[in-house]
Amino acid sequence: MLLQPSLHNQQKLSFSSTLSYSRPPLLSKSSHITLPTNKPSRLVSITCSISKVHNYGTVDYEKRPMVKWNALYRRLSLMENPELGSKDVLNQWENEGKRLTKWDLCRVVKELRKFKRFDRALEIYEWMNNREERFRSSPSDAAIQLDLVAKVRGVSSAEDYFAKLPINLKDRRVYGSLLNAYVRAKMTENAESLMGQMRTKGYALQSLPFNVMMTLYMGLQDYDKVEGIVSEMMEKNIPLDIYTYNIWLSSHGARGSVERMEGVFERMKMDRSINPNWTTFSTMATMYIKMGEIEKAEDCLKKVESRITGRDKMPYHYLLSLYGSTGNKDEVYRVWSIYKSVFPVVPNLGYHAVISSLVRISDIEGAEKIYEEWLSIKTSYDPRIANLLMSWYIKEGDFEKVESLFDNITELGGKPNSSSWEILAEGHVAEKRISEALVCYKESFSAEGSVHWKPKASVVSQFFSLCEEESDFESKEELIARLRNSGFLDDEDYLSELGLSDKPSKGKSRSGDEDESQILLDQLQGGL
Repeated sequence: MLLQPSLHNQQKLSFSSTLSYSRPPLLSKSSHITLPTNKPSRLVSITCSISKVHNYGTVDYEKRPMVKWNALYRRLSLMENPELGSKDVLNQWENEGKRLTKWDLCRVVKELRKFKRFDRALEIYEWMNNREERFRSSPSDAAIQLDLVAKVRGVSSAEDYFAKLPINLKDRRVYGSLLNAYVRAKMTENAESLMGQMRTKGYALQSLPFNVMMTLYMGLQDYDKVEGIVSEMMEKNIPLDIYTYNIWLSSHGARGSVERMEGVFERMKMDRSINPNWTTFSTMATMYIKMGEIEKAEDCLKKVESRITGRDKMPYHYLLSLYGSTGNKDEVYRVWSIYKSVFPVVPNLGYHAVISSLVRISDIEGAEKIYEEWLSIKTSYDPRIANLLMSWYIKEGDFEKVESLFDNITELGGKPNSSSWEILAEGHVAEKRISEALVCYKESFSAEGSVHWKPKASVVSQFFSLCEEESDFESKEELIARLRNSGFLDDEDYLSELGLSDKPSKGKSRSGDEDESQILLDQLQGGL
């Protein structure tokens, strides 16, 4: 029997910067969803799951009425002319006699950042900066703008922005924003140096910056330093918060220590200031799956379900992914059915989660059926969803289907991303077509979002081997040059995986869209 969720007593969440986090909503006895469960099945793969962590005290805009901001947001998001920017829309808006307030603009920025329209969001701040008499900048604004500069123009530009800020705007939020930028770029020395400055200035008296550093060390798989951060916090009597515990759990799980992970959880339960949330149990489920403890994993997933509050879609995405990782098809379909009954409109991320899980458990017919359903209701084309099916077809050697689906991306209004082109390149390599594969790689390096893409070492190695078989050293050197210019060859482990270094790989290099450490960092830094 399908149990309907109770949505009473929902706790409002802060709509502060995605640099930030608010305290998680506490579990309400009358605000939860109880779902029927089935028995576990086999292990397939894992997805890491940890919660949001960053709140540098930015302004909460959620309590204001949604009047003008959403109309302005729609006009910005539906802007068809790529040559126009946010400033053109804002100028037109005011020319129509609609005076903009800072609250309206900041609320639009929040929404743009939510959907990763960082360039448009930054343009709004720059428009306000040119009207200082109307829009006074605060440290909170500076922190958000620094984050946007780092995402749009790179860390170097963010450093320049930080250096030019007046001293009265450089508080812990701005330092924290720069620390986030360093951590995202895995600039370890810079992050550690800045953290040292924050300690000296008294900006490291709460858990937040320590959590940020823990995400860095988790991404680098330096679990000893994660433990060192926890020890430092305890020595300085800095309370561990829910995010500290969740990262600490993940660290022990990543090391394969069930006993230590469960020890952290027991300590967490004894801490009266902490209420384990759904991400706590999804994190533990992830680690149990990794260690082959499927029964314990599914027990944790039941606890995830009991802690879903309000209208938060994210827990469903993790449930779909993690049940897929256990190989439990029935549970995937059960959660998917509940998800669609709770939310009449399911976002692209929801469809990505369920299709990814079905592909993982080899239910390709089910995945194709849901893909067709998505095509009929989508509001925007997300190439990552098509990539899931294309990757399966490549694995099965059905290059004809790969090409057909690839062509459909543009026919249906989408743009192939770097991974789309890479999948096509992999097919050409399998068909021993060097020139076509190289063309696809060139497109991968210039495709939208390529800054977050890293070529899969296994596919690049196959391309190199093919070039050597065919004595086409020119094509090999051309791809090597592109890898070098993009900075990928600065990674010794990656070099070793490509066979371009004599040093043995440490096994820490990760490639492709599903770079686990980047996924972890995204989740920890606010689901950007």
